[in-house]
Amino acid sequence: MALTTSVTRPSKDRKLVVVQQSGGNDYLNTIVPYNNGLYYDFRSHTHLDPEKVIKIDDEVGFGPTMGPIKRLWDEGKVAIINGVGYPNPDRSHFRSMDIWHTAEPVELSREGWLGRAIRDLDPRAENVLTGVNFGRGLPRALGCDGVPVASVGDLATYGLFPDLQDESLRKYALETFAKMYGAAMGKEAVMGFLGQTATDALKGADAMRTAPETYSSGVEYASNAVAKSLRDAAQVMFAGLGTRISYVTHGSYDNHAGLLAAHPGLWTELGGAISDFMDDLEEHDEADDTVIFLFSEFGRRVRDNGNGADHGSGGVAFLIGNGVNGGMYGEYPSLEEKDHLDGDLHYNNDFRQTYTSILEGWLGLDAGPIVNGRFEPFDLFKN
Repeated sequence: MALTTSVTRPSKDRKLVVVQQSGGNDYLNTIVPYNNGLYYDFRSHTHLDPEKVIKIDDEVGFGPTMGPIKRLWDEGKVAIINGVGYPNPDRSHFRSMDIWHTAEPVELSREGWLGRAIRDLDPRAENVLTGVNFGRGLPRALGCDGVPVASVGDLATYGLFPDLQDESLRKYALETFAKMYGAAMGKEAVMGFLGQTATDALKGADAMRTAPETYSSGVEYASNAVAKSLRDAAQVMFAGLGTRISYVTHGSYDNHAGLLAAHPGLWTELGGAISDFMDDLEEHDEADDTVIFLFSEFGRRVRDNGNGADHGSGGVAFLIGNGVNGGMYGEYPSLEEKDHLDGDLHYNNDFRQTYTSILEGWLGLDAGPIVNGRFEPFDLFKN
């Protein structure tokens, strides 16, 4: 593991859109080893028929509903990071996702890797919209002490307690919440956190609400949740509010059962949404300065359980964008049983290599303090 020693600063503000595939995306039915007999042996009930696979080469292909991703692959805009994972993998959704969010596979950490990145991008915390989550709650990846981050469930009604139009009523709601939970958490801590959250939300609300008003596009997104979130992200990005990092969640990919029915549908939604988002970026002259990162907390087990697959380890991640060096990165894990990691695909590259690549190669940041170490980056970007 070689050390990285320098960072090339980008010439203008670049944007990162992170798509979290919650629940454990099935690697084997995403990048399908259709020409390997072991795939059909281990996935006797849940394999994809080879004639339905969208071929990448003579060994692997995309799942049958990933046509929009294949289109971008053919344009050289998709990097596939094979065998991504971390040492001593944990099959718990919560712990594994926490590891990905904090870039800390051993100790528990309070700070998310993207929260640290936002702190470096905006060290004085001058813009509460540098990082925006499009969805309910706030992912751990974006959480960091002293770093304001907006979380938008519905862009049209953005703001803390949107049904409470009067600010004094919002403050009363916060006080009520603190009284309810203060005994368990400590009222002062609760009010401190919520007070900052309220301040950040209220500061960003008026600016954020202007985004839909100024947005015009020839792209018609589908009517599903991930498409709506990416459309909202596009609206905020095009409004020129200084947003550098956008976060979107899709899923659940936790297909213990009904894998062949559920998994293709998830990729129908996600692939279509990403394709539309990329077209929107092109229309608004943002495509050269925006990349999309897709990840999941782990893959699924090599052997199916009948009509699904249980929690695994080694997985696949994607980088998509005009600035991406398209191609395969990392090795596809061996399907030979002797090479499995307790029944899972064995990871062969640490996810922090990919994080380092994004932070240094795209955002121009020093990755070491953000990912808790030095990792050799992939050459994922053209410039």
